[in-house]
Amino acid sequence: MKILPLSRDPLVAPTDRDMLPSERREFVRTHRTCVFGHARRADGPSMSIVYYVPTDEDELLVSTMRGRAKAKAVARSGKVSLCILDERWPFAYLQVYCDAHVDDEPTLVVDVMMAVAGRMSGEPLPEAARPVVATMAKDEDRVVIRCRPYSTFAQPPRHLHRNDQAEKITHWITAAMPWDAPDERS
Repeated sequence: MKILPLSRDPLVAPTDRDMLPSERREFVRTHRTCVFGHARRADGPSMSIVYYVPTDEDELLVSTMRGRAKAKAVARSGKVSLCILDERWPFAYLQVYCDAHVDDEPTLVVDVMMAVAGRMSGEPLPEAARPVVATMAKDEDRVVIRCRPYSTFAQPPRHLHRNDQAEKITHWITAAMPWDAPDERS
């Protein structure tokens, strides 16, 4: 498994149609922030904004502390939802449903923390920072949540840019589709 580098050119969701399955996968691979959602024992779902790291094997990796609710919920249920966010206007998002498990392998934990820091700053962390990050990982009892997508649900970016556009804006129904669905041929 290889961690993918931060994309300098995230996929822009189309505004005139639903995203193709291949576009949905590329949207996820080229963005960096999401709303991490999981079921709680009581009340509604828990949601938090996190940076995630995609891999060449289509896993989405999230760093957290072992004692946090995210890690506990994944250990309990093995299911999460990630709402992948576009950081540009008009905002688009893609809901990704995943099977998940907690991994505490030290090298992976540090690799993911290094990659997250690079996504947060927009630049890769220098290798000289690795010992500091490794100490932080140990002190904070960090783990990686490995998310394996199995389904997506897209929301197109449909927004008014001016008030006189109200009669021109359209909406359509989108659907959940398997992560590995092929693009339909026209």
